[in-house]
Amino acid sequence: MKRRDILQHIAILTGASVLGADRFLGGAWNRTFAAEIFSAADIAFFDEVAETILPRTTTPGAKDAKVGAFIASYATQCYDEDDQQLLKKGIEALNLASKTAYNKPFLGLDAAQRQALLTPIANTARRQSQEDEAHSLAYFTRLHQLTMVGFFTSELGATKVLRYVPTPGKYEGCIPYEKGAKSWAK
Repeated sequence: MKRRDILQHIAILTGASVLGADRFLGGAWNRTFAAEIFSAADIAFFDEVAETILPRTTTPGAKDAKVGAFIASYATQCYDEDDQQLLKKGIEALNLASKTAYNKPFLGLDAAQRQALLTPIANTARRQSQEDEAHSLAYFTRLHQLTMVGFFTSELGATKVLRYVPTPGKYEGCIPYEKGAKSWAK
């Protein structure tokens, strides 16, 4: 039995469901590295967009969690070519919007200008996505979703922003037993 078949059987038996699982289980797993599709400049761009969406405050921001690298890696491994190109076109679209509004590329804007540029785009994208899945700002919807997933599944997002309880937790070898008490679930 091939490794791919074994992984597919394990995933089916355990009921695995992840974003991009259809490509993984279908054998179309992309072994390309993110650097082959997205350049260092693209990753830096993703970092700055993600940082605008989830900025550093009293807690770490998206840039601290290296969300840009996550976006590039995830898109490379789990998205088909059309969706990868959608993200590439999103970089162009945001730079064009930035040049139209401020005569500078997105990376040349300060934090307030980035926020002012992205807020109406985010609002429009949210409205359009409720009406139609293939909307004109689908690239931003993807960037926003990947930013959230990348940040909140990172160590920083999970431990510094969310409530984190390490599982299985500390070992307590001697817990008093009370007859008829319910068992622990974790």
